[in-house]
Amino acid sequence: MELVFRAGRAITSEGERSADIGVRDGRIAAVEPCGTLTADRVVELSEDEVLLPGLVDTHVHVNDPGRTEWEGFDTATRAAAAGGITTIVDMPLNSLPPTVDVPSLEVKRKTARGRVYVDVGFWGGAIPGNGAELRPLYGAGVFGFKCFLLHSGVDEFPPLETTELAADLGILREFGGTMIVHAEDADTIDHAPPAQGGQYGDFLASRPREAENLAIKRVIELARRTGARVHILHLSSSDALPMIARARQEGVAVTVETCPHYLSFTAEEIAEGATQFKCCPPIRESGNRDRLWAGLAEGTIDCVVSDHSPCTPELKRFDIGDFGAAWGGIASIQVGLPAVWTQARERGFTLGDVVRWMAARPAELVGMARKGRIAVGADADFCVFAPEETFVVDVANLRHRNPVSAYHGRSLSGVVRQTWLRGQEIADEPRGELLVRGSV
Repeated sequence: MELVFRAGRAITSEGERSADIGVRDGRIAAVEPCGTLTADRVVELSEDEVLLPGLVDTHVHVNDPGRTEWEGFDTATRAAAAGGITTIVDMPLNSLPPTVDVPSLEVKRKTARGRVYVDVGFWGGAIPGNGAELRPLYGAGVFGFKCFLLHSGVDEFPPLETTELAADLGILREFGGTMIVHAEDADTIDHAPPAQGGQYGDFLASRPREAENLAIKRVIELARRTGARVHILHLSSSDALPMIARARQEGVAVTVETCPHYLSFTAEEIAEGATQFKCCPPIRESGNRDRLWAGLAEGTIDCVVSDHSPCTPELKRFDIGDFGAAWGGIASIQVGLPAVWTQARERGFTLGDVVRWMAARPAELVGMARKGRIAVGADADFCVFAPEETFVVDVANLRHRNPVSAYHGRSLSGVVRQTWLRGQEIADEPRGELLVRGSV
């Protein structure tokens, strides 16, 4: 072996065990009992460390090119690496141009090339009028397609009407593509009280659960009718869990994710004017959070990903503390693992559960067979994690571009001490690769 990781605790595909992990040519070549492998270099973990597979975050807004004052490939991937993430999939919007055809995909790849510290794949976008672009984008290597059912927040990425979504799902069914959906019903939100002012309760009322529930019901019915695969993004409303579970039992190809902020925060604790907590769909009440955790335990929720959606401090409107005027998005890519682990351990979950939600299952959903697991043949992507060490989040120590985070000042359990990509520790040189569907 070129390299051996010797771990008293490792979360492998066969469960937690004491193991030697042998690496050759950037891939895992052996998983054997601890102390049995030899190599020129042996990395021996401390007693308080656990070897995890590198995490896979399939929901990241890098915003590059075009809105690089919000974020960029260099800063986003440095932050990802600091959080134990070795693979991300970039969202098609908030960049200029949005990734809605092959030329715009090439612009994004050209922008990212040579600047990424972790491996990066790309989603394509489904917007009105680009149905003919979906198959070429899929052939060019995107991992699937994102759409909105209401205004996305940026005018250059408009939403799909129901008939357009149905037509696009029919196209995707022909070649096996997946549609990932921001599922909130526009009409319901249009008729809700307007979002304005500094009271979080008023903002919450402007994005009611019923908006999510109705939209998810519509997406499920269209998936049932067309036979296409759909994935519900950033589930916030726990009310939708029973209908998702029933749809799966009936054979509908629907999967769902949630995010660390929905599992960590509650509406009751958000102070007046604290617009760093604004996201869409919104953070809901404590009882709702508990039911999301139950959805993870039952397996109805497949995975936990960041929905890292940063912006400049000015766009959060801290000057007036107005939830209606502020940009909606939470920057969390670096702290997602400790945030989830902090809550999970209190509820009796294990690190194996967290790895399944944040590494193995996201990789499976996008078809990355070599990512998100410690097993022979997988990429040698690792996170060295100290689960008992605690720290207080300070935005000054976060590596994404702008010093704004809802987690600032929060005490979390679990520290990422090292992150390795294909057998090399991630340091000051961008060694990440640009992934195409099927390449991993």
